[in-house]
Amino acid sequence: MSIKSTIIIQKEENWYVSTALESGVASQGKTIDEAIKNLTEALELYYEDNIPEKSNEPIFITTLEVAV
Repeated sequence: MSIKSTIIIQKEENWYVSTALESGVASQGKTIDEAIKNLTEALELYYEDNIPEKSNEPIFITTLEVAV
């Protein structure tokens, strides 16, 4: 079985932090590739005990601008 996940990667100081939006699982790495690899491993462990229910609901991703 495979599970698709939408992820975001943010640079925080000397690290790249990757987060899976559906599960909230996060990891980090010194490079983008390392952050993705580490998140993949974290998700595999997470889904060993947390099989998601199938959902046909689409995920919408957009940007939002806030005046400050």
